[in-house]
Amino acid sequence: MATSLHSVTSPPRRFLPSLARSGTSKSKSLHLHLPLLRRRGGGVVALVTTDDADVIPVQSIDSTDQQDGGVLSAMVAHMEEQMDEVQLQGAIIINEGGSTSTSASAAQQLGLAGGGGLSTSGSGSSIEGGEEMGKMADRAINAAIVLAAGTFAVTKLLTIDHDYWHGWTIFEIVKYAPLHNWTAYEEALKTNPVLAKMMISGIVYSIGDWIAQCYEGKPLFDFDRTRMFRSGIVGFTLHGSLSHYYYHFCEALFPYDDWWVVPAKVAFDQTAWSALWNSIYYLALGLLRFESPVTTFSELRATFWPMLTAGWKLWPFAHLITYGVIPLEQRLLWVDCVELIWVTILST
Repeated sequence: MATSLHSVTSPPRRFLPSLARSGTSKSKSLHLHLPLLRRRGGGVVALVTTDDADVIPVQSIDSTDQQDGGVLSAMVAHMEEQMDEVQLQGAIIINEGGSTSTSASAAQQLGLAGGGGLSTSGSGSSIEGGEEMGKMADRAINAAIVLAAGTFAVTKLLTIDHDYWHGWTIFEIVKYAPLHNWTAYEEALKTNPVLAKMMISGIVYSIGDWIAQCYEGKPLFDFDRTRMFRSGIVGFTLHGSLSHYYYHFCEALFPYDDWWVVPAKVAFDQTAWSALWNSIYYLALGLLRFESPVTTFSELRATFWPMLTAGWKLWPFAHLITYGVIPLEQRLLWVDCVELIWVTILST
């Protein structure tokens, strides 16, 4: 890093010609040596002095004017001395990369400290570095969450029948693991059906929101985990339990086996139940976001009809299978599989 002080002096140039008069005193010239900031290549700023346009002849036959001119000359000389001190104190430090800095006292004397003429990038670099560190920490936390959840799920799926693994080949494990997991799921439905369905809905709603964020353009591990957890909480606490009781209520409401029962259940599902659940979903999310009731109801009012009609493009076809083929206790699992698409739509 080198230190240089640029001082360029050019021959004076007269803008006003000297007017010679007989019997008058010699003209007095005022020389103003003003330091200027000159930008050089690569963003380098240097202090230079110039004498361009610095000669203003002062001629007068009045003694008072001549005295004033003398006082002004003394003031200019004093200013030159101060500027010399500024140049010494405010020496520009120029590094090889072209960055510059100057002392605070010199900048203040030049009137540039408050105007932002010279600034350092140290604070900006530190802020950018802090933001980058924060993003890297968020990515690491998100990646740890995803990897931990995935490892837990795979381990549970593969070790559901680990007592029978002795002597099995990899092919046999892969072949029989799905069947044994299905058997364990049915046992859980018999033991505690509501909790099992709540777990399934919580997982599906979390994954659905993650898919929605990736669909919106976020990188794989830059998702908003708070938003994902909110969606998972709504799925776990509300969707799983309410859906369990709703499907039993729907069977009690239409206890028939006629051909029109399935279309009637689909119509009831896509009007009364969809309207109720969409409202619960938005109200619950607004509560978890700590929004005011006015904001939450405004959002609900704005999205109620579009979301209800958007569901008619997907759910009537899916529910023909739900109410026509799937047994009662397995309906929520089938619906949650379709929910991966629907939750993505709701989240966006």
